Amino acid sequence: MDNKIKIGICGYGNLGRGVESEIAKNPDMELVAIFSRRGGNLPSGAGGNPPMVHIASAPEWQGKMDVMILCGGSKSDLPSQGPEFARLFNTVDSYDTHAKIPGYFEAVDSAAKAGDHLSIISIGWDPGLFSILRLYAGSIIPDGKTYTFWGKGVSQGHSEAVRGIDGVEGAIQYTIPVDAAMERVRSGEAPELTTREKHTRVCYVAAAAGADTKRIENEIKTMPDYFADYDTTVHFISLDELKKDHAKIMHGGNVLHTGETGVGNTQGIEFSLKLDSNSEFTASVLLAYARAAYRLSAKGERGARTIFDIPPIMLSPQEPDELVKELL
Repeated sequence: MDNKIKIGICGYGNLGRGVESEIAKNPDMELVAIFSRRGGNLPSGAGGNPPMVHIASAPEWQGKMDVMILCGGSKSDLPSQGPEFARLFNTVDSYDTHAKIPGYFEAVDSAAKAGDHLSIISIGWDPGLFSILRLYAGSIIPDGKTYTFWGKGVSQGHSEAVRGIDGVEGAIQYTIPVDAAMERVRSGEAPELTTREKHTRVCYVAAAAGADTKRIENEIKTMPDYFADYDTTVHFISLDELKKDHAKIMHGGNVLHTGETGVGNTQGIEFSLKLDSNSEFTASVLLAYARAAYRLSAKGERGARTIFDIPPIMLSPQEPDELVKELL
């Protein structure tokens, strides 16, 4: 296909590698370059086609790609990289610290406008696809309540936050929904549920030799925006056990909405995901919205956007008349 969308990847962890692998399933796209802090010290097999370059050289690549997909972590990477790269490129990212999204949006919006680019933020499945379902459900059945349950699965952002604690060599975090709470919602009860009543969190942590595990456990359990509002269990295991028993990055979840229409007619909406690979699925969502970023930028749109702003028709590689015929 001529005139392919030229994609750059910033960050070469699980998500970055997921984007790299899924580009092959999007024939209208091509990978131009991968940017990493590791530069020339990338893992064996990460060859030179496409080139892998140090992140500091990114400004030299202006004009050589259509969309840069930012694959860094939400805790320490994206707060600075989001605005920085929005000045240089059209971007898509998966910033997922829900409580801080408004401030992040403002920073990226200002930078993208200054750089004459378009940036779509917080794209994935939550925030992302689940956000759309919450909007749809609450709009269609306004006399009701929406609930979101995550897991059982690995949260990449929360795992990355634990790995950032001093003395932690490796970690994985599982989010587990409370089954009894989900069944109360499905029954049409519409209960008032606290954050703690809906989910628990379980961490498996490999600590460095001599590290203070009590301090690490306390830092995890009291971490704001991540663990402070949940019942959290921390297990310390060896790095070998972590690699052997917790390598698969599965996840999933449910958006449930229950409410009434008319007089006493209970209506329920449910949307669910079951994912063998959180990173590959999130990568697939990012690529669909990279296509939208490319198209909307070509139409002259600038600044930051969220998933609420993107027309669904912009996501598909198919022509509009094909979509109407085949899907509508």
